[in-house]
Order: sequence, then structure tokens, then C-alpha cells
Amino acid sequence: MQTITLKIEDNISEKFLWLLKHFTKKEVTILDQTEFKSDDAYLKSIKGMEQSIIDASNEPNENFVTSDKLDW
Repeated sequence: MQTITLKIEDNISEKFLWLLKHFTKKEVTILDQTEFKSDDAYLKSIKGMEQSIIDASNEPNENFVTSDKLDW
């Protein structure tokens, strides 16, 4: 079975959901029916994330580690 994510315009969403509901649950299952958020909106929706990003951007460069120094 395949899983896909679609962004559907509001003006056709009702018709699209109507169509999907005509398949059996074995054929098509609606996993999530949330409103689309941009990456920026998603990150801002996580409590404390916006302040964390601001704090990190204010860190002095000497506190950062280059990727070649990371212990992967």
C-alpha cells in the first residue's frame, strides 16, 4: 500500500473527500485531515521553537562546531 500527502484547494476539498469516501476502507483510508502549514508556520506552532531558533541565531560563531568536527 502507498501513502501520499496532498494539498487540496478549499474549493474542491468537499468534492474530493466525497470521492474518497466511495472507496472501501480496505482500498483507501484517510489517515490525517489537517490544514496545510508552511514550514515556517509549523515551526512557530511548536512551543518554544521560535525562541530557540532566535537564541541559536544570536550565539557567537566561536560556539559553533563545523560538520567535520561532529562525532557521527
